[in-house]
Amino acid sequence: MKTEHWKEEPEDKDYPDAFNYLSLLTDPREAKKIVKSMKRSSRIDHFKAKDLFRASGLPHLTADDHEVDKDLNKVKSGKLLSPVLLVRGTPLWVADGYHRICASYHLNEDEVIPCRIVDRIITTQ
Repeated sequence: MKTEHWKEEPEDKDYPDAFNYLSLLTDPREAKKIVKSMKRSSRIDHFKAKDLFRASGLPHLTADDHEVDKDLNKVKSGKLLSPVLLVRGTPLWVADGYHRICASYHLNEDEVIPCRIVDRIITTQ
């Protein structure tokens, strides 16, 4: 499914950002495994911005937030946004792309956003 403002694949630079964020939520070894799983996956799923907010419990930022504004300007100038990286669970973890989701929501809350989503990996010690 091609969407108007989005690239078809995440950018390489998104994965280290996802790892940094996930390392705050879980053991760095687990975060590394999750990111590795994201890189191996070729699947892109599509979800509405409003549903991503509901599943993650995150608020949507205002359009004047610095990073959201940058992403809105990218879209206005014709640049495509990178799909977001998600970790399935309760709550949903937005590993990378929170500001892109917010920008998309301001364009259209029903915008379908391409996402690479993987399951949470639980390691036992």
